[in-house]
Amino acid sequence: MGRKWNNIKEKKASKDKNTSRIYAKFGREIYVAAKQGEPSPESNQALKFVLERAKTYSVPKHIIDRAIDKAKGGGEENFDELRYEGFGPSGSMVIVDTLTNNVNRTAADVRMTFGKNGGNMGTNGSASYMFDHTAVLGVENKSVDEVFELMMEQDLDVRDVVDEDGAVIIYAEPDQFHAVQEALTKAGVEDFTVAELAMLPQNELTLSDEDLETFEKLIDALEDLEDVQNVYHNVQLDDE
Repeated sequence: MGRKWNNIKEKKASKDKNTSRIYAKFGREIYVAAKQGEPSPESNQALKFVLERAKTYSVPKHIIDRAIDKAKGGGEENFDELRYEGFGPSGSMVIVDTLTNNVNRTAADVRMTFGKNGGNMGTNGSASYMFDHTAVLGVENKSVDEVFELMMEQDLDVRDVVDEDGAVIIYAEPDQFHAVQEALTKAGVEDFTVAELAMLPQNELTLSDEDLETFEKLIDALEDLEDVQNVYHNVQLDDE
């Protein structure tokens, strides 16, 4: 895995200095998960997963409670999860995951953002075949050897365990997310630096300075869209 997950996360967080955008995105995701099942993480795995992710981003309790209360109250908003794929300069690949209550608006916004920022929208599958759906979990106060040994003891065949700037990052199959997290929790891990399901590129692309500047503007513009939850790409950025 060539990407440094902690650096990616820090870059996203620093871009949203007041973190309001991150909180809004989580609020929407928590509402949808709570509405689709029971509004309790004990009986709703989807909600439990979102809340675990929210914890790693320090989402305040009042944001979480408000979203769950809205779902309990029978909120009328309905959201669709949609994925868009496209290309930036020099054949760079981009995946955009959205949560929207207006499909036509979102599709138009994403297409226009690609077009205005040196990219173009592709068809379903045109980029995602070059990415792997991956569970990513990060812990501190453990060594790579300790985590590897724990994974073997639990008969968990993870993809990789690496040290990234003082944190141990575990990459695993998506369906192993909860098993890996449970094994780490039982081993004394209380907090995770990251707990995500992500699309990671199989290979990374290095762009020229000019193309990289254009590409970063494209990514920033996509992430600024209200309905966009996550943006994944295959470009090596300076601070990754």
